[in-house]
Amino acid sequence: MSANVYDEIKERGFVAQVSDEDAVRKMLAEGSVTFYVGFDSTATSLHAGSLVPIMAMVHLRRAGHRAIAVVGSGTTMVGDPSGKTEMRQMLEEATIRAQGQAILIQLARYLHFDGANTIAVDNADWLLPLNYIAFLRDIGRHFSVNRMLAAEAYKLRLEKGLSFIEFNYQLLQAYDFLTLYRKYRCTLQMGGDDQWGNILAGVDLIRRIEGGTAQALTFPLLTTATGAKMGKTAQGAVWLDPAQFSPYDFYQYWVNCDDRDVGRFLRIFTLLPLDEIRRLEGLKDSGINEAKRILAFEATKITHGELEAEKARQAAAAAFGGPGAGPDGDAGGGAAGDIEALPTTEVPRSRLEAGISPAGLFTEVGLTPSRKEAKRMIGQGGLYVNDARIDSVERLVTLADLGPDGGLLLKAGKKKVHRIVPAG
Repeated sequence: MSANVYDEIKERGFVAQVSDEDAVRKMLAEGSVTFYVGFDSTATSLHAGSLVPIMAMVHLRRAGHRAIAVVGSGTTMVGDPSGKTEMRQMLEEATIRAQGQAILIQLARYLHFDGANTIAVDNADWLLPLNYIAFLRDIGRHFSVNRMLAAEAYKLRLEKGLSFIEFNYQLLQAYDFLTLYRKYRCTLQMGGDDQWGNILAGVDLIRRIEGGTAQALTFPLLTTATGAKMGKTAQGAVWLDPAQFSPYDFYQYWVNCDDRDVGRFLRIFTLLPLDEIRRLEGLKDSGINEAKRILAFEATKITHGELEAEKARQAAAAAFGGPGAGPDGDAGGGAAGDIEALPTTEVPRSRLEAGISPAGLFTEVGLTPSRKEAKRMIGQGGLYVNDARIDSVERLVTLADLGPDGGLLLKAGKKKVHRIVPAG
């Protein structure tokens, strides 16, 4: 690791904007800094894009700084307008609280909360009891409406309409920072670059009310080399919850990334030393597949554990050949992999005896989003049973397709595989 963790995270690509770079570098070098990142409770799981702030927190924590993860059950009840073209759906408090607890469990896998050096809090604990009039008098008077409207998050929404409840979001986030400053001497807030204005509002509020100095740091809002939003696929979000997105699919998401993204993703989404990442970045042509497999294994290990990462690597080898091979092959030989580690669905033997429509079966197991899409892919020669191309929508999947292992492989294009085994 670099002598200063700030230089480490900057070289890894975590820094988009910083309020005072020299001050932040100095404070992170001279002692333990208490910092925080907030996660609103808008779903039951975080997604791969959420790994940017999580991994930054891991790096600072490993360097000896104190981390606070704020689950935003309170702010979720208002809704953050940042980066949104429309107002967020209003959720019931019970739903928000349940989602917050699920997110907290996920964050614990990365941050290992101990209540002292790594802390988890919920901003509903101090936001919900607020007296509205007192809050306006004590906090609201420090905010300039003109300055708030100039913030990018609000400017984007003014054309379509910005609700009054959303307009309060910046005040609440700033109050979070003030509360954490008072209780924990938290002096650094980090977040996505769309949060820049909100974080600076907290820095300013601490200065105005407490006469204290705090700092802001934002992460870049990542997109892939193809322009897609980080953590999204054609089928939806790359959830961190294994029940919503399997470890095998998670592994495949990384191993199938664009060649141009490999180095950047190794820096941000793994804990590999920078010297090793530079070596992997230098690989050319088919050698880039080694870097992709290492990226996939390391990222999956961090989120799902080494056992699941190894199972995913073996499943990929079974599906595509060689240890940890991706759809482009070139795995370098070796063991054939573990066929039973592939995502598997049991189908009643009676259904296979009668024959199943491939469009229906591929859609049922999630390889295609709809029967219509499956039929389109059949027409283009993109669906396979085992390694045989399905050449007609009339062709049925039957017991005759079972292989020596007693199952069969469905393949959608080069990247997606699912195993079927008969039951009963």
